Amino acid sequence: MNYRHAYHAGNFADVLKHAALVAVLAHLRKKQSPFAVIDAHGGRGLYDLSSEEAKKTGEAQDGIARVLASENLPGVLQCYANIVRSFGNAVYPGSPWIATKLLRAKDRLVAIEKHPEESKALMATLKGEPRARVIEGDFRHKLKGLLPPPERRGVVLIDPPYEVDNEFQEVVRALIESHRRFATGIFLLWYPAKQRAQVAASAGELSNAGVVSLLQAELDVDRSVDGSQVPRSENRGPPLSAAGLLVVNPPFGFENEMKSILPFLTKILGRGPGARFLLERLGGGG
Repeated sequence: MNYRHAYHAGNFADVLKHAALVAVLAHLRKKQSPFAVIDAHGGRGLYDLSSEEAKKTGEAQDGIARVLASENLPGVLQCYANIVRSFGNAVYPGSPWIATKLLRAKDRLVAIEKHPEESKALMATLKGEPRARVIEGDFRHKLKGLLPPPERRGVVLIDPPYEVDNEFQEVVRALIESHRRFATGIFLLWYPAKQRAQVAASAGELSNAGVVSLLQAELDVDRSVDGSQVPRSENRGPPLSAAGLLVVNPPFGFENEMKSILPFLTKILGRGPGARFLLERLGGGG
């Protein structure tokens, strides 16, 4: 296992990804009918920000710590911050726990995690939570049996570690297949900055596959950082300066929500004058 999220938990990329997830779940909660959350890469569930790994990078200090220290948080950032605070000091919840906090009694979560050690840790943290289920395995195979969900409403979060060079292409293919099974579902696909070229090419591929509503949201905290020039260690890749989301079937109001929080996040998380955000419709309207 080359990637360990313990080094990166609570960084700016997590803030963007998890704030977007909260925005989607807030929308799904507006209707009485139940919904499902499928987390394709569940991780270990909870992360100790006082651990040696977290202290070694300090990424959480430049991410979630800045959010929690800010006043007058706009939009869903206040809800997101409250969820993080509910776990106590120096603990950051992964997406399975953030989602679980927003589930109603009739909603449910299915989290997939392929690494046995991480999967066991996730099972342990979610033990006793009747609305949550953990599946160990590769999401590309496990998603097929989960879609469409019986609820016919829900969101699928796909945020792989991108451990191999062709992983983004594999992920896009999995997204296309998943969309064919669950065409009305909301899909959040996270990507790091190094995938920009593939992201641009994937828009046409997704459109040809029948995706008619597609939104791109990206946060760059320091454009002067070129991670490709930084040596890669055994457990940690080069430091990220930018990450984004491709959102299939963004719900009503989601784009406006991103318009309200992205300028704020750029301001408080930016590490230099080149900090910027991107919000662009790649397909569909409104």
